[in-house]
Order: sequence, then structure tokens, then C-alpha cells
Amino acid sequence: MKTKKQDYSHLSPSQPIGIFDSGVGGLTVAKEIKRLLPHEDLIYFGDTKHLPYGEKSKEAIIEYSTKITNFLLEQNCKAIVIACNTATANALNEVMQSVAGKVPVIDVINPVAEKVSYEIHNNVGVIATKATVNSGLYKKSIRKHNKWIKVDELATPLLVPAIEEGFKNHPITHAIIYNYLSNSKLKNIETLILGCTHYPLLIDEIKQYYGNRVRVIDSPNIVANHLKIILDKYNLLNDHNPKPNYHFYLSDLTKNFEKISKKFFGKSIDLEFKVL
Repeated sequence: MKTKKQDYSHLSPSQPIGIFDSGVGGLTVAKEIKRLLPHEDLIYFGDTKHLPYGEKSKEAIIEYSTKITNFLLEQNCKAIVIACNTATANALNEVMQSVAGKVPVIDVINPVAEKVSYEIHNNVGVIATKATVNSGLYKKSIRKHNKWIKVDELATPLLVPAIEEGFKNHPITHAIIYNYLSNSKLKNIETLILGCTHYPLLIDEIKQYYGNRVRVIDSPNIVANHLKIILDKYNLLNDHNPKPNYHFYLSDLTKNFEKISKKFFGKSIDLEFKVL
């Protein structure tokens, strides 16, 4: 059966890109999009009221994700980036149904899995939330492209709350990281995928643990590059916007989100409280 050819001729390059996550983690993806696509307007929704998604039921994650997606469509976004691994693992199909082919949808698991599959990796480890690990989507996605790769996934549920509470470069996070990465499941890995967009905020501490023994995958960069390829393919790249606008909606205003968003995007950003 032939797949229907995507038609985005109704969209304009000047429309914003919509990005969402449960909290600050998606800012790592948004920051890379800003760096790679410096003329794009961005609208970000951080569902801080309901974080962490990794501890929620699949039904709850679907409800939050589809509501946010519909909100971003109402904001006239030309693409939706699911900057949350847990939302991708549990609600990607439902988000696609909500979008109904109106705009491209970019997730944070499949581009990374595909890239890892076609590079030289034999033993791959994935650290992620419980909901992402329980879905098994990383293993399925990687092995769909390369069935010879061994994939070991480990749930690391304490990392997101620690990051959201601002415990970066702190003895608490050092202890949590050491406890998780020394788990026997990750004993023989050569490559580590940070299967949650929060985790790149701790990438220096994770690399410090491994030294040069394990390659740590930079997922936000891969996702931003994939978005660029998709927008370019459909002539939706904005190259003529000297003063891009960055608007952030939060379902619960938190000091840590404000601090990290201003660090990544400058002090002139718009932060708005919004409950869906």
C-alpha cells in the first residue's frame, strides 16, 4: 500500500516551531534548535504542573501530550517537536492522530535510534524514565534498523526530579549518577543514549563518570538536525527573521525553569502561565 505523500503547501516559513516537554528537559532540544536555526520563532510548552511524566500512566501522558499538541496547533505552529522521550514513547501515535497530517511531527527517539543504528555501535545502553523504558521503544527502534545491536535499558527515575529541583553539579546528583551508571545492566556498553531530554543537563557529570570509556550520544543535536532536514525538505526554513521571538508557556511557574530558560535564551524571553 502506498503511503500518502505529505503536503505542507498551506504552511509558511514565517510560522513558529512548537516544542513541548514536561519541564526544563526539552530546553536542551530547544537550545540546539535555536543554535542550528537562528531565524526561527519558537513556542515552548513546559508541562511543569504534571512532571515527571515518567511516573505517570500511559493514559495520563496521552492526555497531556494531545492537549499540548492541540494548543501548539492553535498557536499556528508549522511543526511540532515532542521534546520529551516519555511523551514520544507513550503518546507519539496519538499526537500524530491529533495533528492529522497538518504539520510535521518530530520526536526525540526515532532520529537518535536511526543514527545509532547506522554507525559503529555494538553494545548500547539507554538510561531513561520508567515509562520510556517500559515502552521498549528505543530497543525496538534501534533493532528495526540493525538487529545485531545489543541494547540494554535502565530506568533512572530519580534524575528528573533532581534536575527540576536544580541539583546540577551537586553531591546528590553525583551520588545518583554513580549509583545508576554502576548498575550491572550497563556493565559492557560502548555507547550510552541519554533517553530523556533532561539528562543532557548532566552530560558533563555523566562523561566524567565514564572518562573516555563510553561514547555519550548528544541527542538534542541529532533531533535539531533532523528538524532542519524536514523543514528544508518542505521549504519551511525561515532564513529572513533577524529578531526571532521565543515564547514559553508553563502550566506551573518554577524558579528553576525561569533560571535555565533565561540562561539558554537570554533575559528578554516571554514566560507565560497557561493551564490547559
